[in-house]
Amino acid sequence: MRVCVIGTGYVGLVTGACLAHIGHDVICIDNNEEKVKLMKSGQSPIFEPGLSEIMQSAIQTGKIQFSSDLAAGVAHGEILFIAVGTPPLPTGESDTRYVEAVARGIGANLNGGYKVIVNKSTVPIGSGDWVRMIVLDGIAERQKTLVPAGGIPSDEVLPESVAQFDVVSNPEFLREGSAVYDTFNPDRIVLGGNSQKAITLMQELYTPIVERKYAADQSLPPVPVLATDLSSAEMIKYAANAFLATKISFINEVANICDRVGADVTQVAKGIGLDSRIGKKFLQAGIGWGGSCFPKDVAALIHTADDYGYEAQLMKAAVSVNERQRLIALEKLQQVLKILKGKTVGLLGLTFKPDTDDMRDAPALNLIEQLNRLGAKVKAYDPIVSQTGMRHGLSGVLVETDAERLADGCDALVLVTEWEQFSSLDYAKMAKLMLHPVLIDGRNFLDPETMVRAGFQYVGVGR
Repeated sequence: MRVCVIGTGYVGLVTGACLAHIGHDVICIDNNEEKVKLMKSGQSPIFEPGLSEIMQSAIQTGKIQFSSDLAAGVAHGEILFIAVGTPPLPTGESDTRYVEAVARGIGANLNGGYKVIVNKSTVPIGSGDWVRMIVLDGIAERQKTLVPAGGIPSDEVLPESVAQFDVVSNPEFLREGSAVYDTFNPDRIVLGGNSQKAITLMQELYTPIVERKYAADQSLPPVPVLATDLSSAEMIKYAANAFLATKISFINEVANICDRVGADVTQVAKGIGLDSRIGKKFLQAGIGWGGSCFPKDVAALIHTADDYGYEAQLMKAAVSVNERQRLIALEKLQQVLKILKGKTVGLLGLTFKPDTDDMRDAPALNLIEQLNRLGAKVKAYDPIVSQTGMRHGLSGVLVETDAERLADGCDALVLVTEWEQFSSLDYAKMAKLMLHPVLIDGRNFLDPETMVRAGFQYVGVGR
């Protein structure tokens, strides 16, 4: 099938590359010329395991191309994915101006023939009908330019067939760091729309994935496909992320109680996770959630509820708990070191989670800000940020090139991001390089006994 993906962030680029990999003819559109040039060379502008290899393979087979020409993309695609960013506004609502610009641009460039316009971006509930309205506005604006002031239509006036399109909501459930894997091995595919024709085309698009032809375990039953209405599909995305964020905040509350009563939250999480009604996932206590999805989506759902006269108290509490949890590592540093002024603290990890270069709303940023405020010197080592030299607007922190340089001269280390590489560092050597061998494990990632044998005073969260 002919596919156009507009926007090449995490969602757009992974979606486009993976659809090309399974045999569709894909064009990815982005208005950043430098980014387009980079992608044409087979390089990914983001760090995502397996993505560059998928891109390069698709380029070699001629199944994917990259362009900044929206008109060419619209002309090419029978299915048009809108995958641009919807960053949060200070009010908590999503900034949909990029979605609006793309929808208007699609309308202005429709060239006849039936199209399915797919909201892949996480958009406010009700956006399906809104996007349809904006596309129609784009068509109307183009019509006006083709009708001279005298009112006599030119021969180029668009036929009514350009308005033959339907809008579908197809929310993504990709995890940064596992996005390629998640695309080929989804838990479910959600399709929201009011047109059976559009839903059928989308089901055809995803058939190889539904049939698990590219899955890690091809013997599994087909991927469940939920076909529903637009608003329900949009709500599913928000509800899923809000629930997972709440689950993390819950176990963090339990961890804080465990710290006070002498229980071990890792054992508690294991015990309650064995309950099939609860499950073990997202029960890892630590210093809170961050990234581009959870904070934005929970805030957007709270804002939507407020718009309709309902106070989402549980979700507001989840956000409040998470904000406090960001400072747990700081409290533990103060308990061990007492005064932080003049002390040197090293952060193991900067990104909000492992296997990504994403620093958006990362807990590390809060720690750096507060440690600077209290007069501490802050150093950090992150496998990606240190390697690539990216700073993401970082200030008040010295980024070291390896873990041993980080440890040298530190009064304490804080494990912020649970990179797999951090499980096999030479901690005994690092402890000897430190002024005070203290380690605050902000993700309960390391084995306490191993760390004590290495010479550290180990402090976990809820342990």
